[in-house]
Amino acid sequence: MYIKNLFIACLTLSSLAVGAQESDSYFVYTKNFNPKTQQTAESPKAEEKPDFISQHFRFHSLCDWQPGMKFMVMPEKYDLIVSTFCDAETRREVDNGTLRHKIMVYKGHQVVNGHSRVIFNCQEDQKDYYYQITTGSFESYCGGKMGVPTLAYLGDVDTARVQLVGRTLVTKLKSYYRDSNLLEDGREKVNTRKEQEVKVVAVGVGSRKYPVKLIVEDEKGEQFFMDVAISRTNSGMRDDEFGAADEVPHTFRGAFDLRDEFTSSNKDYARYLDKQVYTLYATKMKNQKGEDVRVVKLSRFKVTKIQASERENYVTFTLKSLKSGEVFTKEVTFANQDVIGAVDGNDESYVAELFSLGDPGKDVPAAHRDLIQKGRIAKGFTRQEVLLAKGMPMKKIYRENGVEEWAYQNGTIVRFDKNGKVVK
Repeated sequence: MYIKNLFIACLTLSSLAVGAQESDSYFVYTKNFNPKTQQTAESPKAEEKPDFISQHFRFHSLCDWQPGMKFMVMPEKYDLIVSTFCDAETRREVDNGTLRHKIMVYKGHQVVNGHSRVIFNCQEDQKDYYYQITTGSFESYCGGKMGVPTLAYLGDVDTARVQLVGRTLVTKLKSYYRDSNLLEDGREKVNTRKEQEVKVVAVGVGSRKYPVKLIVEDEKGEQFFMDVAISRTNSGMRDDEFGAADEVPHTFRGAFDLRDEFTSSNKDYARYLDKQVYTLYATKMKNQKGEDVRVVKLSRFKVTKIQASERENYVTFTLKSLKSGEVFTKEVTFANQDVIGAVDGNDESYVAELFSLGDPGKDVPAAHRDLIQKGRIAKGFTRQEVLLAKGMPMKKIYRENGVEEWAYQNGTIVRFDKNGKVVK
């Protein structure tokens, strides 16, 4: 007798060949990997957060599964010595290895001889299989997050393909994985950089716990991946288990940030990215050929990209000249204590002393700009213009009637009147 009449015609493919092809499409690999020589593969881990995750990746408790939901049989090593499913026609247990990588379509549940069964149709062979709940009713069992063993929820994979392929993410870890033909579990760990921008190039199936395999590519064309759980539907893990240190890297939020969200939440990035800046002193940058070139004071740029550097606590600014359109890069830091050099008493790599936001033309007359770029000053210069031309003085002397003198190490004395203008 059925508790709920949930048997609804589910979408199936007309031939076994077509079913097998769809199953294969869920497996993706980093380039230069030959899946045909792979022996067995295991899997990693994942998490979520409101906003983007809650909008697109809803958790589905077994209690609210709907007919037509798709899963893939992804047994772990220990699953290969037990059986999860029974053949609905023969009522005999079916080895998990036989069903490995088969797509199972949820049909509903029923009670037979006092035992609840969760029913699936195998997309490849069109046969029905069931998972038997050994104790208690379906209602009492489905409230937990254990679900049905071995099944990776493909709904998250399909959604991730739509929402994430081609999108830019920011890495949050120092190591990820790459597919390998040489290792037994089919993957090798690779060292990467935190907070670098990567693009999602493929999404496939990972494992039951971490169903979504995200393959990303960095600016050098190197590919690596992480298996993550996003909605956690049928992941088999409780929320508190996902809080464990070794599980966090296998959560979406533990492994990646969306670029837009990362930039807006990082005050340093948000302050400079896509903003106009100008140099406060002459400095070295790299041109598009990778050559070191010198740019003069008051050179105007737009910061088009900020990327984590290979050096800890440093980032690389990509800057487009507003005068010539040329593109340059400059390695800088937001933290003053990390500065490694100085130019004319200024910190070469410290963003706050190297760049100023805005357009110097609004505050500095064109006639003064040419002199400033040559390190010279003239009558009528303001204190700010003198700072741009000469830098900070060694000493400031305050005279009567509001007169002020700035003394520089080379013996130069600059005198300001009470209005703050240079006098001769």
